[in-house]
Formats: sequence, C-alpha cells, structure tokens
Amino acid sequence: MRVPLSTPPAIPAGALAAGAQPTLAAPGGLVLRPWEPSDAPVFLAAYRDPEIRHWHTRHPASESQVREWFEGYHRAWAGETGASWAVTRDGVEVLGRIALTGMDLDDGVAGCAYWVLPAARRAGVASRALTALGRWALDGAGFHRLHLDHSTRNLASCRTALRAGFRLEGTKRSDAVHADGRHDMHLHARIRGDRPAG
Repeated sequence: MRVPLSTPPAIPAGALAAGAQPTLAAPGGLVLRPWEPSDAPVFLAAYRDPEIRHWHTRHPASESQVREWFEGYHRAWAGETGASWAVTRDGVEVLGRIALTGMDLDDGVAGCAYWVLPAARRAGVASRALTALGRWALDGAGFHRLHLDHSTRNLASCRTALRAGFRLEGTKRSDAVHADGRHDMHLHARIRGDRPAG
C-alpha cells in the first residue's frame, strides 16, 4: 500500500516509465544501452569469471535464465524500481554492466552496481560508465542521491567509485556475504552538485 506523502516526490510517479529506458553516452566511445536478448551469451560468460563470481552471490545458470533476468530488468524500468544497462564499446561490444537499484522516486535516492569484463579492466571503463550514469540520474532524471557499496577488500571498486565522484561515507561492518564469507563494506555516495574527481 502506498502511503500519501506530506512533501512532493523528488520524481513524480510515472515520469521515468513514461519513456523508454535511455541510451547514455560516456567518454571514449562508451555507450550504455538496455540489455538485448542477443547479449545473453556474454552476460552468462561474465559470471563465470572468478573475479565477478567472487563479489556477486547471484549467478545465472543458463542463457535462458539470463534472458529471464533481462525481462526482469525491463519490468523494473516499467515499475520504476531499477534499471540495468550493458556498458558497450560503440553500442556493440559488451564490456560490462551498470545498474540503478532500489530506486526510490519519493526521496530521489537509488543504489548503483557495476562490473566489467576482464578484457576491459584497468582502462577506466567502470568509472566512465558510472560518471555518465550519475550525470543522467542526478542532472537529468531528478535523483538527489546515489549510493553504492563494495567490500573493503575490493580496491578496484573503491577507486572506480572515487573517480566517479562517489565520496566514501563510512564502513558497514560485516554487512555482506561473498564467496569467502562476511565482508565489511565501504559506503560511497554522490549527491546532486558533487562532481567527479577527473
């Protein structure tokens, strides 16, 4: 049941779903676009990468399950609860994934998540994609705050967040389970008006 607000929503209900999920450009020829059924093989292969498997506890088991996930992403956009993009080179070659999760339009808050395929790592792909997503969400879509968390042991993810203007706000102790047990998690956030480091 939706409870009436005493203040105006940051983003009116229906404002995002009224249009198609956007395609976003990022520097260096990166294009963030909605997932397509033909991306299923590369998406499934990504979750066989040891690094991605280590930091993610949910793994698709088959291409058909991947396509079910994609359908879920489309439903999330329509329901204004989340959005997931393929991070690509020129809209074709998939390099990674980036997403908005737990979108709260009333408060204008959402979470961010990302991964990058092994061949695209250490080239600034994740930070450029996260910067572009932040610019659209905060300056275009009407969100006020974006947040993300990562294991304190995941130094690459920490560098990505900081480069994209997501300031470190603190440590959540024993907050998440990864392949090797419970991890402390860094919490980062970017609010409207914050700017990327580079």
